[in-house]
Amino acid sequence: MKKYLLLLLTCLFSGSAVWAQNAHFTKSGTIEFEKKVNMYAIIQKIITKDNESWYTPAFESYKKNNPQFKTMKSKLTFGNNKTLYAPIEDDAPPSNSWFSDMPLAQQINTTYTDFNTDLSTTNKKVFEETFLVKDTARRINWKITDETREIAGYVCRRANALVMDSIYVVAFYSDEIPVSGGPESFSGLPGMILGLALPHENVTWFATKVTDVPIPETALKVPAKGKATTYSGLKATLTKAMEGWGEYGKRFFKIYLL
Repeated sequence: MKKYLLLLLTCLFSGSAVWAQNAHFTKSGTIEFEKKVNMYAIIQKIITKDNESWYTPAFESYKKNNPQFKTMKSKLTFGNNKTLYAPIEDDAPPSNSWFSDMPLAQQINTTYTDFNTDLSTTNKKVFEETFLVKDTARRINWKITDETREIAGYVCRRANALVMDSIYVVAFYSDEIPVSGGPESFSGLPGMILGLALPHENVTWFATKVTDVPIPETALKVPAKGKATTYSGLKATLTKAMEGWGEYGKRFFKIYLL
């Protein structure tokens, strides 16, 4: 009996060793993301008794000419433990609706993160101005769960977090891509984030394709345009600019700081 048990254990350890030797980890390449925004839900939230006489007809007009979900594409390039997340320009004609100009319905960030130094640089469009935000990478207190799902051919594990004290975040990451990055400024997990949702903000980012290719250092260009500031500096600027905007301003404020 002991002989058979020893043989079984030997086979198990040998199999694990072979799997570890043959396991492939994607350390550089590109990831294509789709950002989807539930515009109907977002617009509905901003309609109140004080503004419904104007917003309700505008909302009905929007629904006649636009789908419920607005979809945008972006690409994350990664290599050498660095990432560059950038929007892909949409060839579709711009919508004439003001609702489509809301910050959550746009792609306002191009974000470069160097995980070797834990520094991040983001080119951020805020109304008619562009800021260049240089700071440490966003620190998120993730809670990893046992839930898994497959995204773009990779098995991903779920993690939850709260950012900016009030925004609930659900992320799905894969340790088969051992880079602690993700879309926008979301990172800090033991693998690449391939799926991200802000349920109460009605927006998601999900990878549609992962390409495993060597990435030259020149492909990871640090954003350089914009008014230089830090995260706290941008927060102070927005606080002053949106003073007196009430609940309307609060919605814009937190999206611009994501």
